[in-house]
Amino acid sequence: MSDLLIKNGFVYDPLNKIDGEIMDLAIRNGKIVEKAEGNNLKIVDASGMIVMPGGVDIHSHIAGAKVNAGRMLRPEDHFKDVEVKTEKTRSGVGRSIPSTFTTGYRYARMGYTTVFDPAMPALKARHTHEEFNDTPIIDTAAYPLLGDSWFVLECLAEDKIEECAAYVAWTMNATKGYVVKVVNPGGLEAWGFGRNMRNIDDTVPNFNITPREIVHGLCKVNELLHMPHTIHVHTNNLGKPGNYVTTLETMKCVEDLARGDKPVIHITHCQFSAFKGHDWRTFASGSEEIAKYMNNHSHVTTDMGQVIFTNTTTMTADGPFQFILYQLSGNKWINGDVETETSTGIVPFTYSRKSYVHATQWSIGLELALLIKDPWKIYLTTDHPNAGPFIYYPRVISWLTSRAAREAVMKKMNRRAREKSLLSSIDREYTFYEVAIATRAGQARALGLKNKGHLGVGADADLAIYNINPTIVEPSKDFKLVRKAFKHAAYTVKGGEIVVKDGEIVKSVDGKTFWVETETSCADEFAPRLKQVFEDYYTVKYENYIVPEHHLAVSCPVHTKAEI
Repeated sequence: MSDLLIKNGFVYDPLNKIDGEIMDLAIRNGKIVEKAEGNNLKIVDASGMIVMPGGVDIHSHIAGAKVNAGRMLRPEDHFKDVEVKTEKTRSGVGRSIPSTFTTGYRYARMGYTTVFDPAMPALKARHTHEEFNDTPIIDTAAYPLLGDSWFVLECLAEDKIEECAAYVAWTMNATKGYVVKVVNPGGLEAWGFGRNMRNIDDTVPNFNITPREIVHGLCKVNELLHMPHTIHVHTNNLGKPGNYVTTLETMKCVEDLARGDKPVIHITHCQFSAFKGHDWRTFASGSEEIAKYMNNHSHVTTDMGQVIFTNTTTMTADGPFQFILYQLSGNKWINGDVETETSTGIVPFTYSRKSYVHATQWSIGLELALLIKDPWKIYLTTDHPNAGPFIYYPRVISWLTSRAAREAVMKKMNRRAREKSLLSSIDREYTFYEVAIATRAGQARALGLKNKGHLGVGADADLAIYNINPTIVEPSKDFKLVRKAFKHAAYTVKGGEIVVKDGEIVKSVDGKTFWVETETSCADEFAPRLKQVFEDYYTVKYENYIVPEHHLAVSCPVHTKAEI
């Protein structure tokens, strides 16, 4: 691999406090180094362009059984956006649920190099990793769904935190998972009995435990295992009017576990959990209350879940919510149950700017991002594909950086929603430095990725160059130029190799799969009991459940050690 020198770019690297300085970046053997040299030195002149670390997506449904079921449910989605085969790329289809190769190419074209899938049923981990192996260029990881696992519920109900931690550690090792994911805690188990959780103190059927205790207990487990990221929580009552109260209660229930400024919980796609009102007629934004709490507390991070006015495919482990969406929309619907672990639901959906509810949702995501003062606390996502496909990230960036861009959308949307929106009273516009936080540095730091999201010496040589000159282009006025530049990177460099040039794929490389390998002292004595659980409850054998490391195309374990 030749050394690479990126010259004269305006560098935005928030983790190293670099705000638009003109700098050179040297790359050797896939890493950022002090100096690049040699006879085969490649030089990229980034004069008049922005250089940022490669984009990082903390929450995007891109692989696994649920995503593949969505592809099968929606053949009409396949032909809306076709990826044509070239000398460097394979063909593919899909707009809201693109095929694996297409997913990697489209992220890379936008300058993204790391994308993590937030909802992996542990039983179906092999499928997820097979799709990761098939997804080019981007690094990946998956979050095992653990909030409604029978073993977790039984342990936490009896306050057996160390035993629960041992199981979570085993699950991470067995499934090659990265983050503890919690979806509608207790509600997925209740869904098996046609029920749901009404609040965080409701009791889960057949388990003497509440959502409050599940969230609090898994926070303790996460700390005990020294996991790189906090627990990743999809709140109870998501998508229901009035749910901002549940969201605030969920944040508050782990305040006692906070240690300084270190986060202990991540509330994901917060837009869907920031609703006021008693029903859909009184539906309104609860973003102000959520932002006020987060501005005064440092133990919570979140991401936007920004709505896009388009046709998309909603998919989530929150089976009861998807049933409600099916009833509201009348669209086709998949409902699923994963034995002893989780549920799922998939419903096609269209967000219309003429709908009061949809337009208010669009406002809520942006209100959260603009009202939460610290950009290190909230990250750019669309909960792909739930609130819209990830290909719309450049548009969201333009809304964040330009009040004029937001107003252009508001002029065309539902009048009642426009009149009630807080956006007209918000002057804040993101700087490119804040964009770099929201789309890479903040997400990498939240995920504990020490070599991602920055351009310091020793970092992975993942970076994006965008054709914007910050001394000439004013994001607040030239939002269409900003959108165009972030849609097609001038260059994307992955692992020190140029993979995108002028918005086109010029080389396809393999990405790495990150996972947490946790060492515990009780692993040997824990295994026999777990094998009995598989005999009693599962349709697969203990030995067949485990994903071997060689099943991953490029394995990248993150080692932790727990004294349990």
